[in-house]
Amino acid sequence: MSAVADPFEARRAVGAAGLLREFNDIGVLAAADVHVATRLVGLVSEQSEAVALAVALAVRGPRLGHVFVDLATVRDTASVESDEPVDLSALPWPAVEEWLAALAGSELVAVGEEDAGSRPLRLLGTRLYLDRYWREERAVAADLNEMRAGGRLQVIAGGPGTGKTTRVARIVAELVEQAVDRPPLIALAAPTGKAAARLQEAVYEEVGAGAGLQASTLHRLLGWRPGSHSRFAHDRANRLPHDVVIVDETSMVSLSLMARLVDAVRPEARLILVGDPGQLTSIEAGVVLGDIVGPGVGEGIVVLDRVHRYGGGIASLADAIRAGDSDRAVLALREAPGEVTWFPVDAHDSEADLALVRERAVAAGSAVFAAARAGAGEDALAALGRFRLLCAHRRGPYGVSDWASRMVAWLAAELPDLDADQRDYVGRPLLVTENDYELGLYNGDTGVIVAGADGGSRPSAAFERGGELLRFSPLRLGAVETVYAMTIHKSQGSQFDTAAVLLPDPSSRILTRELLYTAVTRARRDLILVGTEEAVRAAVERPVARASGLRERLWGGSIR
Repeated sequence: MSAVADPFEARRAVGAAGLLREFNDIGVLAAADVHVATRLVGLVSEQSEAVALAVALAVRGPRLGHVFVDLATVRDTASVESDEPVDLSALPWPAVEEWLAALAGSELVAVGEEDAGSRPLRLLGTRLYLDRYWREERAVAADLNEMRAGGRLQVIAGGPGTGKTTRVARIVAELVEQAVDRPPLIALAAPTGKAAARLQEAVYEEVGAGAGLQASTLHRLLGWRPGSHSRFAHDRANRLPHDVVIVDETSMVSLSLMARLVDAVRPEARLILVGDPGQLTSIEAGVVLGDIVGPGVGEGIVVLDRVHRYGGGIASLADAIRAGDSDRAVLALREAPGEVTWFPVDAHDSEADLALVRERAVAAGSAVFAAARAGAGEDALAALGRFRLLCAHRRGPYGVSDWASRMVAWLAAELPDLDADQRDYVGRPLLVTENDYELGLYNGDTGVIVAGADGGSRPSAAFERGGELLRFSPLRLGAVETVYAMTIHKSQGSQFDTAAVLLPDPSSRILTRELLYTAVTRARRDLILVGTEEAVRAAVERPVARASGLRERLWGGSIR
């Protein structure tokens, strides 16, 4: 008998009963949601099944990126991880008014903003928070509003190629030049090591390395503690020493991490947030940059919309996607100039229609292989950046694994000397998947195995950093994988001369407006988009809908 169990069984909570069992069985709740809820209701001997269900849904929310669960709408907005359609309206959802009344009477729940009780959950109108996220949302809003009132908050938002990083570099240069007594202490940070390194390079181009500025991840800036995502060395009692804190790629910053950051910034320091609110957000709870930008242009917030990098066709398509206009997006694809090529077909079933993808992939792969064999690391890395195949999923018929195998087969048919069965074959394109501070390599960095530059037999792994070529023995590398294709999520923060984007079936749960926008804006010069019109429309019309109250707290509106 096969040891591979039904995937539903892995999500089933042992011992669950009543409403928790029904909602777990159908896939609305995961086992972890049920276990946490069961433990909490057990602490106070809570007897109401409706309260237990609400608690489990509140636990579920942050796992899916939500800051709270709205009990008035969850019946219509909940989803399950299933390839088959599921009628969630048939579930025994509690009546909303009775549900709220049961929660208001529970020892687990504090009610309203003013309730000083310390309880695991907080009920505001129909919104049910885990207490931690309610406190973080309030703290972030209070700190940012205070910074904004004092003119110490600045936000630079915009898409790729709009000059965000250049503007930041100029701000740093001005701060250094205008210093009288001493240069200001400036922190450069980003959510990922790769983004931090890119920010540092941009600043060095403007002010030079002599300024001594070193970028870091936010975790390292705050004093990262292994095994903890919520406690850092720097907090309200031990503030960061910096006069100015600049954070790039803020779209990837979660509510919890932003709470830790604003908690640690000195009251008189400036905070400059940089990012693209249209891109994919943090995998954790919150949509912080989008909430901060909100409607607040002109109040310390600058939105750059003039693209200096890619052509008009890509820009028009990106604008239509960001605006949620599927008709305009389809029109932009149909009438796009030469830099956009659209194949309105299913990528899984239509390989015969994808000759252009194969042609570009083989041309780029051949150039990488030729330069690598010649020991020309710079040329190999340049060739690697000319083309990238991007997929929404990691696995499955539309996933990275499947299409990377196809690309290897395409290259093997053209390059008889390519030996992709070896671990560190010359020409192997590399993707770093974990930060390696000893080598100065970061999650998302790409490199190539190249022959010895001196004609020797020992290959090396070539990477680029700040315009300089870095070479390491492949044996020194930590977590790396072969990168003939990559996920759209992993590509965030990178751009390629040509990006070939393969869209999944319209029913894919991760096919969203933000995913498509991120994908098409990875192309610097040419975009090849493979996906049916139905898939394009589904993506454009499906924004990431994350429950968050931060925008209301920052820009007004009722917190019920």
